[in-house]
Amino acid sequence: MKLRSKPMAFALLAVTLIGLSCTKEVDSKPQFIFKPAPNENAAAKVNGEVVTYDTLLNGVESELYEAEMKVYELKMNALRGMVLKKYMEADPAYKGDNDKFLQEVIAKDIKVSDKEVMKFAKDRKIPETNLNDELKSRIKDFLKKEKTQGAIDSWLGMKTKSSPIEVYIKEPKRPVKNVEVGDAPFMGGADAKVTIVEFSDFQCPFCKKGADLMTELKSAYGKKIKVAFKHFPLPFHNHAKKAAEAAMCAESMKKGTFWKMHDKMFADQSGLAMDGLVAKAKSIGLSEDDFKKCLNEGKFSMAVQKDIEQGKSIGVKSTPTFFVNGQLVNGAQPMEVFKKIIDQELKK
Repeated sequence: MKLRSKPMAFALLAVTLIGLSCTKEVDSKPQFIFKPAPNENAAAKVNGEVVTYDTLLNGVESELYEAEMKVYELKMNALRGMVLKKYMEADPAYKGDNDKFLQEVIAKDIKVSDKEVMKFAKDRKIPETNLNDELKSRIKDFLKKEKTQGAIDSWLGMKTKSSPIEVYIKEPKRPVKNVEVGDAPFMGGADAKVTIVEFSDFQCPFCKKGADLMTELKSAYGKKIKVAFKHFPLPFHNHAKKAAEAAMCAESMKKGTFWKMHDKMFADQSGLAMDGLVAKAKSIGLSEDDFKKCLNEGKFSMAVQKDIEQGKSIGVKSTPTFFVNGQLVNGAQPMEVFKKIIDQELKK
């Protein structure tokens, strides 16, 4: 009897354990019930409390906008492809082959010279020693595609000039934040209609591009815009926080020297250790002893930290990050991106 009961006992135990494990797995999963929302801003109800989209999406607005833009671009690219196809097929020169029509009619005069390839490499600081035949061929293909796209746009522009295409696809709106400028240093018009708040890091190479962009915008718009600078030194840039303090020390010692120090540090991002900062301060006419004292005492450490906390509270996660009249622009985007927003804001 004992020999027979052991297998039975083990079988019962196994069934019990399986039952328990299945029950535990079901209980461990959060229970979601999908229902119609009571209003447009309601995202969920947790413990009887309605969670709004404003609360749910706080802090991920940038990622959400980028995802929505990808969907928008997919739709627009599909529309462009459809429009191109329709106009090609309606053209008297069309012979039933899209690729042939594109090559022989729309992009028939496109050529890429060796001089253009070398200019492309020079502009992007590609060493000549790296320019082998394979890389040159890839650059040439890239430039040819760019020119072909330009030719397509010009051809469609001519075709649709008298009958523009009506588009009902909505472009996503940029996240908008209320950004307090406070006493941040700025260039441009004090009462300008458009304010750009820049969160930046003196040790960040992309921030140097961002700084150059802001200078170009200032040249283009003058006092129509105001560009304010906020500090957001990243934790893995070991000299960035002291560099931020250095710029503030400079301004406190002599009004107007913030931007001089700003330019010096971005021009030489490898020289942001103490010796380099002191040398830059001296080069713009500041007292070495007073400057060192300001940095060593950490006089503006809390002010820099305040900028960091402000940035985090409005969703800044990387540098450079810009807010154009509150509209978020993440990264050193092309000039056209900024001009589009600025021009729209100036028209309001």
